[in-house]
Amino acid sequence: MRRGSVKAMLDSVIKYGAGRVGALRRLPRGGTARRPYQRAARRNGFALYEVLLGVTIFAFGVLALGRAVENCLNASTLSAEEDRVRQILSNRMAEIQATPGFPDTTKEFNVDTGYGVVKVIQKSAPAGLTEADGGQLGGINLVVLTAQWAGGGVSQSKQIEFYVYRPG
Repeated sequence: MRRGSVKAMLDSVIKYGAGRVGALRRLPRGGTARRPYQRAARRNGFALYEVLLGVTIFAFGVLALGRAVENCLNASTLSAEEDRVRQILSNRMAEIQATPGFPDTTKEFNVDTGYGVVKVIQKSAPAGLTEADGGQLGGINLVVLTAQWAGGGVSQSKQIEFYVYRPG
């Protein structure tokens, strides 16, 4: 083979591309031959808009989840606040029941909790209960404990009523 003929053959292979079984074929307008694996890769890949759509959906999901967690934390704080107030009322009720003598007719005091100040109001009066035959029951007082506080910027209150018996 001559040197010029090899060069001409290589030029034609580069220009037309190699086909099956050595046949020559014309290249597409871009000038490069596409391989079958290149076409498959182009079909199997993700487009930029698909990736952006997926990231957007993920971002909305994360935002919704963040809101849910925030609401859960707020509910937990409010529940802990109410538990603390119930505990204050329960402790005061136990003090009144354990103290000898009749409870104070009116008393107010403030209790500082980790969630703010709780105002406790105590009122006591004779219960005025009667027996089945119409006789008055003595020594029984109705005690009303009210707790008032500001929870979440809103004024709230809880109240319990109970009887205290003191013979006498």
